[in-house]
Amino acid sequence: MAFEKRIDGQTLYEGVIVNVRLDRAELVNGDVVRREVVEHPGGVTVIPVEPDGTVWCVRQFRYPFGREMLETPAGKLEPGEDPAECAVRELSEETGLTADELIYLGPCCTSPGFSTEVLHIYLALGLHRGAMHLDPDEFLNVEKHPLSELSKRVMSGEIDDGKTIIAVLKAEKYLEGRK
Repeated sequence: MAFEKRIDGQTLYEGVIVNVRLDRAELVNGDVVRREVVEHPGGVTVIPVEPDGTVWCVRQFRYPFGREMLETPAGKLEPGEDPAECAVRELSEETGLTADELIYLGPCCTSPGFSTEVLHIYLALGLHRGAMHLDPDEFLNVEKHPLSELSKRVMSGEIDDGKTIIAVLKAEKYLEGRK
């Protein structure tokens, strides 16, 4: 198995959410290469599905793309935070929902070529409505869509947010298996 060994590196940028590092790494053949690494604390996404098969989503403006995107509720892990606790917090903050059942659908290494971000995906069932409590810098709209419609929009490319694509397809497959 091929591997790369970190020789050294330096942090080039320390940000609010990410840090950027430039490393030197030794390849299995002895060559030394540079590797850019974006250090990210990781996060969660939650796909809240009602008994009738509808899904609560959020629509928000995403600055890097200059447009709104339809997404599953999500958020960044705080230092030392358990992903399941983060999922409960983000679901409540962004949608006002709580869930009787939170099912772990697995991790996703979002961009393993340059980022350390791992996103944990959860399915929320047995939903109860409450009040949203967004962060001061969050502006989003909550929408409800049939899971089957979201799946079609994923497959057509209309939904292009990676975490939402994975959450929709994993939730759909999981729920088919429960029938």
